[in-house]
Amino acid sequence: MRADGKIVLAVTGGIGSGKSAVCSVLASRGVPVYDSDSRTKALYVEVPGLMSRISEALGTDAADPDGRPDTRKLASLVFSDPEKLRLLEEIVYPEVKKDFRRWADGLSGSRIVAIESAVILEKPFFRDMYDKVLVVDAPVELRLRRAAARDGSDPGRVRARMDEQKLLNSISEGRRVDGVDYIIENDGDLTALERKTDEVIDYLKKTDEIID
Repeated sequence: MRADGKIVLAVTGGIGSGKSAVCSVLASRGVPVYDSDSRTKALYVEVPGLMSRISEALGTDAADPDGRPDTRKLASLVFSDPEKLRLLEEIVYPEVKKDFRRWADGLSGSRIVAIESAVILEKPFFRDMYDKVLVVDAPVELRLRRAAARDGSDPGRVRARMDEQKLLNSISEGRRVDGVDYIIENDGDLTALERKTDEVIDYLKKTDEIID
């Protein structure tokens, strides 16, 4: 989606890979980043009637006692129920796409923009939103240790969440996945991560020059 001459970079990666760290580096280099996770949570509140539609589709009230979106309840409802997950995605994903396009179109002076998402690579619905894909990766055991330490979670529960990310786990296991343009192996320190991220930015700038 080269809206207004912009190159859109999708940044994804498994739990504990460090995709948010890469996005922080991108932002520090002047690349605007759309955080799809935080924006989705905001849309539950901002989009009129969205929570009512979700509650009706799932057959249960998806709000907390104060009437605010209960994202933990939503997650528990769909985690082991593919049909409920499908219903939720059919309602929420179009709102995310519209929100991203409004955000991207409202930017000026940015030739490269990024969208951070854990699921974007495995959801065909989002394919027209980006031009290039960057996967942030690390060995599975390293990702597990990072995520458990970051969230203070039981490693077994983190592993269960990781096991759901089958496509991203395939990349961690060294399998080639179609549609991936760049892979950053985040197995070193911050300096190394910054250097690798800068290399991707340089590639994107060269791509922009070729397209122009």
